[in-house]
Amino acid sequence: MQPPTTQPASGSRLTVAFAAIVLAMLPAVLDQTILATALPTIAGDLGRLTDVSWVVTAYVIAAAAATPLWGKLGDRHGRKRLLEIALALFLVASAACGLAGDITTLIAARAVQGVAAGGLMSLAMAAIGDLVSPRERARYQGYVMAAFALATVAGPLLGGLLVEQVSWRWVFYVNLPLGLVALAGLRLRLPAVAGHGADRPLDRSGAGLLALATGALMLACVWGGDRYAWDSPVIVALLAGAMAFGIGFVVRERRATDPVVPLALLRTPTVAIVSAGLFLTTAALFAITVFIPLFLQVATGATPTQAGLLLVPMMLAVTVSTNVAGRAIARSGRYKAYPVAGLAVMSGALVALALLVEHPSRTTTALALAAFGLGFGVVGQVLTVAVQNEVDRRQLGVAMATTTFFRGLGGAIGAAVLGAVFAAHAGGTAADVASVGVTGRSGLVDAVQIVLLVAAAVAALGLIVVAFLRERTLADQPTGSAPSAA
Repeated sequence: MQPPTTQPASGSRLTVAFAAIVLAMLPAVLDQTILATALPTIAGDLGRLTDVSWVVTAYVIAAAAATPLWGKLGDRHGRKRLLEIALALFLVASAACGLAGDITTLIAARAVQGVAAGGLMSLAMAAIGDLVSPRERARYQGYVMAAFALATVAGPLLGGLLVEQVSWRWVFYVNLPLGLVALAGLRLRLPAVAGHGADRPLDRSGAGLLALATGALMLACVWGGDRYAWDSPVIVALLAGAMAFGIGFVVRERRATDPVVPLALLRTPTVAIVSAGLFLTTAALFAITVFIPLFLQVATGATPTQAGLLLVPMMLAVTVSTNVAGRAIARSGRYKAYPVAGLAVMSGALVALALLVEHPSRTTTALALAAFGLGFGVVGQVLTVAVQNEVDRRQLGVAMATTTFFRGLGGAIGAAVLGAVFAAHAGGTAADVASVGVTGRSGLVDAVQIVLLVAAAVAALGLIVVAFLRERTLADQPTGSAPSAA
């Protein structure tokens, strides 16, 4: 039997609550883009550049491993409370990162920050599902994407400014004022939806096995082909460990009274299709974010800053398409056509970029990137709405954590696979881009072309997967447990 239907928030309460949710996510998004410019300076102050790579690795692995548990805890104890805890933990970890006196302390604080970030992203997306009706969610997801696009563009610029004018420590301190404002908004305006199932024992063993499996797999993706060869004992052991822990997790979830990730949820066609679609979409995206800047620097002579700025048309296109699609979905209640068309446009744009590398031009590349952004903007957020519309509100946290988890996994595995393809075709020239000659430059450009074609095939596979998505017209009201007093 379905829980009673509830009225979504409205008026100023909705505006403030939604703004607080976006602000809560923003530090986690901004952190990923703002930190890159500070890493060389951090290496000079606290350790070697090879050690500083763990500042990123620890965060990414911790975030992926913790995400499913946050979703489950949000369903059990209420998403408002857990979102506030995740944000508070993120702010404490940010302060600890800024105060770190050695590289070990910084890496440990970054791991804690990653754990908190895993909760911020999944719980915030679920909280939006609590806050607005299914038909309006796509429109509000558009606003979220606009904020993310702004953070993506502004992050590197703000990071460079802080490092040059103040200190690298302010790359972390900048999270504090944003986070405190968000925390106040969440506390005062976000409705509290009652949790469900807190009386049953938490599946700690399942959460631990999933975290170990995720950590081993992510570490293999980060190290494989870079620090260690893919056939080295270390990578083979990590992959074997990931498989063993993964099998153990599935066995445990079949027996658990209240599994951290219900296998029945993963068997739901919409959740399974969306998870696979997000995995493939994010994997294809990494061909753009990683290899297009490299191509622009090698083939057109762009500086790193110029190469980064040439991604701006893509982010603007993402913002436009997400918002246009969100408003159209709010009017019609229909959504399936958008991710199908979006993945088709993404695949076509990647093929176009692959053809353009033979005749490099910043203008034509920017136009193709804008086309990619138009497609990408109507995939991820719309697929999220499809899941929110399908699952019971009492499982919204786990559902959002699951899709967020597969999105992150797609990024890690996509980067690893595309990186391996690039390394195999670039050969020795991949080691030192700055000093390659004409022959080496030609090899790098050819390697980027192959990577883009592989990514186009990945996007096309995503299109085939999403084509099987069953569309259910979005409702005007959310279903689920009634909000309690904030």
